[in-house]
This record gives sequence, structure tokens and C-alpha cells, in this order.
Amino acid sequence: MTTEEKPHILIVDGMALLFRSFFATSAMGHFFPNAAGVPTNGVQGFARHSMTAMSLFNPTHMAVCWDMGAHTFRNDLYDGYKANRPAPPEELVPQFDMARSVSELIGWKSYGEPGMEADDLIGSMVTNWEGKAEITIVSGDRDLLQLLRPGVKVALIKKGYSEYDIYTDERFIEEYGITPLQYIDKKAFTGDAADGYPGVKGIGPKTALTLLKQYGSIEGVLDALDELTPARRKRIEEGMEMLHLSRKLAEIHCDLKVSDQIEDLTLPIYDVEKRSLFEKEGYTMIMRHADSLFS
Repeated sequence: MTTEEKPHILIVDGMALLFRSFFATSAMGHFFPNAAGVPTNGVQGFARHSMTAMSLFNPTHMAVCWDMGAHTFRNDLYDGYKANRPAPPEELVPQFDMARSVSELIGWKSYGEPGMEADDLIGSMVTNWEGKAEITIVSGDRDLLQLLRPGVKVALIKKGYSEYDIYTDERFIEEYGITPLQYIDKKAFTGDAADGYPGVKGIGPKTALTLLKQYGSIEGVLDALDELTPARRKRIEEGMEMLHLSRKLAEIHCDLKVSDQIEDLTLPIYDVEKRSLFEKEGYTMIMRHADSLFS
């Protein structure tokens, strides 16, 4: 099968789009409550984002991945994982379930795995369908860059609904000087302030990249500790436990079972019946946006 004949799967990081859409409008005091008074700004923004991505990337198939609760196996590994993140605003809380419902109402296949993050589902889909389809991942999370490989792109949300920073594996290697898989080891050294794990104290991004370019991996660096400056060697030796733990936290798990076939992700048809459902549920923004895209 040639590249042109392969299906093109759009994988959407639903939670990333939901959060971004919520905060973009709530900052201006816009919550778009429905008839029951429940805010819908995040939900409708998520749907609009996803529909716009469909029109931009022209996929043949689509999946939406979700976090299923705040607690995952990474919290069991490290108590501090994402511990510094504030609780979601009360206006956002009811929109988590609503967003998944809207996704299904539109006809997009939704996926979530208790104890895992959306990233792990996305990674498992990439592993499962690598070589069988072209894949475009839409998210705001740079952690997903570790999934880059031939046939897989990551489109990072940049501005508004239609501007993306698109990475291929070639662009990543040219920009960082390491492979996407080595990006996991980079994060193990540097940690991730947003996710709340420190990596190795005193090893910043520049040093981490230098070490990985020279020695290839964490294992390669550890085998060459005697070649490092005394200061770097001391930092790594003192941070050894956190280095290995940080790598476990940084790595996306790509071995979850994906039972659906690519054919199960076929794009839905937007019709009069679907339009009336949006209107009935009070999702007028979704309805108007769908009208403009698919009429």
C-alpha cells in the first residue's frame, strides 16, 4: 500500500483542547451557560477546535483521547506528580463528562483508560497503527514529541483555532539534535516543573542535550561518569534515584490494548439530524461552526 492510499488518522488530545478552550473564554467571563445554567464554554470550544482540525488536516479517520480522573499510575510512583496543579475551576468540572458526551454525539470515537493518561492511549494508538496509517496528533503537550517517527506528526496548538506548530521527526532531530526517543532521557535529566518532578538538580536543558548528543542515553552517560567534570558527575550521582524515577514519569506508555480497528474510526457524517441535536442541547456555537465547515 502506498503512502497516498493509507488512511490518515487524526488523534485529538481531548483534555488539552478542553482546558485551552475553557481558559481562553473564561478569562473574559464568557461561560455560555445552557438552559440549565451549566457552563458550556470549554465543551463548545473543544468541539470547534476539533472540527477546525478536521478541516485543516483532512483525516479519513479520527479518535479523541481523554484523561479519566486526576489519579494515574504516575501518582503511585511519585507523590509529587502534578501535585502542584490547582483544582479545576467549578465551572469546568461538569464539562469533563459533557465533553465526552458531545464527542460521542458528533460521532467521534472517544477513548479513556482509568489509571492512565490520554498520552498513554495516544502512544498506544501510534504503536498499534504505525505503518498502517498516517497519523496526526493534535495537542498542546510537548511531551507527545517523543512519539514522532516516520508517518507521525504532532500538531501543537499555537494560536486561536487554526494555527499549529507542526513537528515531524525530521524537524525534531534538526531542531534538538537528538531523536524523539532521546527526548524522554532529556526530560529525565531536566525534570518537568509543570508535572512536578525535578529530574537531576543542576542539570538544565542545555547540559542534558550536550550529554545525550555525546553519550546517547542515560545508560551511556552513567557508563561514562568518569569522563564528566567532577561537578556534573557529583550532581548525577547525587540525583541518581530521581533520574531513574523521572524517566519512568516522562515516558509515555505505548502498550495499552487497542481493540478497535482503523475502520471503527471513520469520520461521522454531519446531517440535519445531527444539527438538530446540537440545537436541542443548546450547543449553538457547535451548530454554527459545523454549518460553516460542512455545508
